[in-house]
Amino acid sequence: YYLIHPFTGLCYEPVNNIDVYEYLWVSNQDIAEHTLHTPCLQHMQLGDLQADNYVKFIIQDINYLVVATDMLDEMRNKVEVPQDLHDFMEDRCESYKTYAESTLKEFNLNYLSDYKDIMENQDPIYFAVALLPCSRLWLWLANQLNENCCSAYFTWKMSNMCGHPEQHFKALLNKYLTTPEQKELANKLFRQQMNNEHDVCASSLE
Repeated sequence: YYLIHPFTGLCYEPVNNIDVYEYLWVSNQDIAEHTLHTPCLQHMQLGDLQADNYVKFIIQDINYLVVATDMLDEMRNKVEVPQDLHDFMEDRCESYKTYAESTLKEFNLNYLSDYKDIMENQDPIYFAVALLPCSRLWLWLANQLNENCCSAYFTWKMSNMCGHPEQHFKALLNKYLTTPEQKELANKLFRQQMNNEHDVCASSLE
């Protein structure tokens, strides 16, 4: 049998039977839809988003990458076992660091305190959960926005529309999040981080 999600209206399997990777996305896709329709992204799609709003939008994204890279560096040293979770943190850290070193400067974002709280107070697998919204939502948004090569923001779309987050997250989440309680906490944290991503877009053009 299937359940109806209260926010999205979509059908999904009971928690005990489902793929965690897909469950987290389906359970929170309503936030993805709300994020897609924020004024910032809609004006980006139309090609008339003012430059200062776009700069504000990008600065928030840049600062996330800087601070998250530092936290991943700490997590890869903190997590020694299990090996696959250590390897995940190592791989994500190197990926973030490569990009950060070539493009980034430090800024401050309030919502990064949520990442830090998860890092310090939850099991390491939940830090992986906290990283997933950024990886999956931006890919989804870039593919949803209808921009062509004449748009001032086409390069943003192209740089975000290709990726395979399932290669990094799916098996790991399904392996370590097995109980209803674990999945419920994962969904709570995932939704919190999805809302944080939404707020980045919403605050870029209020």
